[in-house]
Amino acid sequence: MTETVSKKTKLLVIDDDKKLCRLLKDYLEPMGYQVESEQDGDSGLKKTIEGNFDVIILDVMLPGMDGFEVLRKIRKVSDVPVLMLTARGDEVDRIAGLEIGADDYLPKTFSVRELLARLRAVMRRTTVRKEVNKTLTEEEIVVGDLKILPNSRTVFFNGTQIELTPVEFDLLFSLAKAKGRIKTREQLLDEIAGRDYIVFDRSIDVHISALRKKLGDDPKEPRFIKTMRSAGYMFVNPKSDWTKEKQ
Repeated sequence: MTETVSKKTKLLVIDDDKKLCRLLKDYLEPMGYQVESEQDGDSGLKKTIEGNFDVIILDVMLPGMDGFEVLRKIRKVSDVPVLMLTARGDEVDRIAGLEIGADDYLPKTFSVRELLARLRAVMRRTTVRKEVNKTLTEEEIVVGDLKILPNSRTVFFNGTQIELTPVEFDLLFSLAKAKGRIKTREQLLDEIAGRDYIVFDRSIDVHISALRKKLGDDPKEPRFIKTMRSAGYMFVNPKSDWTKEKQ
C-alpha cells in the first residue's frame, strides 16, 4: 500500500535538469506532494518568496545565481526547510550548504526513495521545532554581552542582533539551557530535530563552528561553547552573572 502524507505538501524543485524535475514530480505527487519547479536561481528565489512552500529542493549548480546564493537570500526572509542537491558530492559543498542554513544535503546519485526519506525527516524536524516554539515563554537568557530571546528566536551580542540559522539558534538555546552540563551530539540532535533527523556525521560540528564564528568565540579559549573531547559540547558558565529575566 502506498504511504502518503496527511495533506498536500507544497514542494518547489529548483534545478535546471528538466528530466529530474519531471522524475521528482511523477514520483512525489502520488505521495501527496504538490510539486512545482524552476530551472534557474533567480526564478527559483522569486517563486520561493512568493509561493509559501513547505519545503524546497535546491540544486547547487544553477544558471545565473547558484544554489548557495539562492539559499543565502532565502534565509534572510524565511526558515523554510531546504534540501540541497549537488552533482559533485564534495564534502566542501556539503559543509558550505550546512553553514549557510541547508537542512540536509544529497549528492545527485541519490535514489528517489532516499530523497523521500530525507524530505520526510526534514518535515518532521520542522514540525518538532514549531511545536517546541509554541511552548516557549517570554523568558530571556542573559550571559554577559550575550542575550537569547527564545520567544522571538533572536540573539543579541554586544547589543547587535546576530543572524542565526534555525539550527544554529536551536543549538545555542539547547546548550545555554544546560549551562555547565555536557551535551552529547546525539542529545543535541534529539533536542533540535527529533530522533528521525537524518544528518551527516559532521553536521553538528559544522553548525557549532559556524555558530562560534558568529559569536566571535575562540574554541581554544571559549567564552561560550566549549568542546568536551570525545563527549560533546558544553555552554560555559564563567561567572555568576547568569540570569533569567522576564521581558
